[in-house]
This record gives sequence, structure tokens and C-alpha cells, in this order.
Amino acid sequence: MADGQALDEVVGFTSELIRIDTTNRGGGDCRERPAAEYAAERLAGAGLDPTLLERTEGRTNVVARIEGTDPSADALLVHGHLDVVPAQAGDWSVHPFSGEVRDGVVWGRGAVDMKNMDAMILAIVRSWAREGVRPRRDIVVAFTADEEDSARDGSGFLADAHAELFEGCTEGVGESGAFTFHDGGGLQIYPVAAGERGTGWLRLTARGRAGHGSKVNRENAVTRLSAAITRIGEYAWPPRTTPTVRTALSALAGLYGLEADLDDVDGLLKKLGPAAKLVESTVRNSANPTMLDAGYKVNVIPGEAVAYVDGRYLPDGEDEFRATLDRLTGPDVDWEYHHREVALQAPLDSPTYAKMCAALQEFAPEGHIVPYCMSGGTDAKQFSRLGITGYGFTPLRLPEGYDYQAMFHGVDERVPVEALHFGVRVLDRFLRTA
Repeated sequence: MADGQALDEVVGFTSELIRIDTTNRGGGDCRERPAAEYAAERLAGAGLDPTLLERTEGRTNVVARIEGTDPSADALLVHGHLDVVPAQAGDWSVHPFSGEVRDGVVWGRGAVDMKNMDAMILAIVRSWAREGVRPRRDIVVAFTADEEDSARDGSGFLADAHAELFEGCTEGVGESGAFTFHDGGGLQIYPVAAGERGTGWLRLTARGRAGHGSKVNRENAVTRLSAAITRIGEYAWPPRTTPTVRTALSALAGLYGLEADLDDVDGLLKKLGPAAKLVESTVRNSANPTMLDAGYKVNVIPGEAVAYVDGRYLPDGEDEFRATLDRLTGPDVDWEYHHREVALQAPLDSPTYAKMCAALQEFAPEGHIVPYCMSGGTDAKQFSRLGITGYGFTPLRLPEGYDYQAMFHGVDERVPVEALHFGVRVLDRFLRTA
């Protein structure tokens, strides 16, 4: 089991990583190198030989391999990203890059997304070095850049240009999953991620006839675009359940003594109460308009108008997604993928999934473990290009009233010290036995 020093280090590492501002503003505006060097230095201190890799100067990734005791076993990838989303200091109770530890809580941008996991990995690797522990299978540790944007400088670059570093890896564990979800009625649920919806960020372009704002114009690009995005925003996508979500719904229904009527998913979600939050965003495709760009002067009708839509589709749901967007945009608006990544689904009958559940159960015997599909995406998408099956497993035992999902990209992001200690113990137990 991870030693006491590891429990101290995970708190210190989380705080110190938060203090390294790795804000990713998109479009290449980020510099992860200081955090990468911080991680590499601590890996080297554990006797490993970390490699630093960049596609773009300053956008640094770190990869290291821990040799296992069974050379015939498949390798396991353990990954976390180093970049974070922007934070407005004026909105926060503490400075978002202070890494302040107060009243048993670590505060700051990245405390949950996901410098906490980075710190857990570093603390465990160093604990193993002190104890002389070697895992059963090779473990490849990767700290990535650019996850909060396109991943082109991060996991995408690693998968495309440095596949040799991941030789033998068949499975990976990374962001989200294995956190405490309190249902408000006394049940503690631990969802383990075994799937992700696909990413379909869209660029919509409407073209029309430019002209004077005072003239009648039936070919107004802004009007055409507005009509299309209204149809998209108001569209009610039909429910579709994947194997992971069906298993989750059945397990949740069982916890509440309900019949798992998968022919009436929306009705079942209503009966599940607060627990429905774990699955409600993953029972259908979605498309939410998020950005508009049109015109340059109030009295000029522009010839072109552009909008962006955050689209997500289920495993095996992209064909329906594309056909629906073709219909909703109509003949006067074109759409294309601004950014696209695959949907993922991982098996629930694998030994690795069983070992994750066993590690959780050992330290949270009161918890009810269910699989779930993430509504968004992680670096697991890019690593899947290498044939690596991805799971979300960042264990945290959280107190009631702590809104885990609100911490992601939210104000006053923070993580309890005890949650970090729990995470180190569970992750250490899993990785030793994986």
C-alpha cells in the first residue's frame, strides 16, 4: 500500500502543479513545458527515464515506462493532461493559481481537471521506488499537452508520431470515473467510465445576397443561419442506448428496486431521481449552438454568416448524427466538422475493469459501482488510434454536497485532501494488481 510520504506528496504535488499556470486558451495559446519539466523531474527522482516531446515549442508531453515483472503481459497506459481551461481570478474565492491548501481542501484550476490525477500518478511511482515495487505488467505513464483544445500538440501528436513509446499497450486509464456520487438519499455510487460520446464540433456557413440593410432581402444569410441554429437547438434527439448505458441503467434501477424499462428510457430517468444525472447526457446524441459570427456594420446585410455547434454522438451514432444535421441545416446552410473525434466503448467483462472495481470496493465497501459513458471526451480518443482501450478511473471519495461535475471548468475548483489520499490508495491498489 502507498506509504505515508505518498499521501503527503500527492497533496503537495497537486498544489504545486496548480501554481504552474498552464492555461489553454485554444488556438495554440498555452505553454505546458514548466509543468512537464516538473513531472519529469519527479519521475527521474523515482529512477525512471522520462522523455519530453514537443510538436510545437513549449507544448511539452512526458512519457516514461515502468517495467513489469511479467514480460508476456500486455502493457497498461496511465495518462493525465497538464493543461487547464482559463479562469477569471475575480470570480474566485481564492486565486485560481494559488494552489492554496485550506481547511483540508486544495484550491485552484486543475484541482479536479486534472492535476489531481497527475499528482496521484507521481506520488505512486515515487512510493514504488522507495518500496522496490514493480507492477505485474509494464506501465506507460504519459502526461499530455493540449487536451483542453484539439490534442494536436498532445495525445494526438504522441499517437501519430511516437507510437513506439506505447508498444504493447492494449488498455489505458485516465480522466474521470471512480468518484463518489451521492444520490441525496444515502446511497453512494461510484461510476467507472467505460465509454465516451464522440466529438463533432461543427462549423455552419450560410450564404446569401449581400445588400443594404434598408432593402427587402429574402436571401439574408443571417436569417438563414438563425433559422438553422434554432432548429438544431430546439431539436429533441431520440433516445438511443449503448451497451454501457444499458448496463448502467439496469444497475441503477436495481439499486432503487425499479424495473429497468429500456423501451422507455426517459420515463426510467424520471424515476431514478438525482442518479439520472449519471446517464441522462449519454442516452442520445446532442448538438448545442455555441458561437455566432456575422456581419460588420449594422446597415449592411452580409453575404455570409457563420455559427459553431458543439455536437456529440453516441458509439454507433454518427450516421444518425450526420443525417439529422443535414436535415436540420436545410438547403441554405452548409456544415462541416470543425473538429471530430471518435466515440469510444470499452468492455465491461475485462479483467482490468474487474480489478478497478475490486480496488474501489476494498476502500469504499459502502459504495455501489456502476459503469458509465462520459458525455464529453478525453485523451483516450487519440490513444485509441493505437488500439488502446480506454477507461476513466480517477478515484476520489467525496463528501456529500460536493458537486464533482461543477468543478470541471467551474469557479472555485477544489478537491478535498482526503479525496486525494483515497485516490492514491485505490489507484495504487489497482496498478499493483492490474
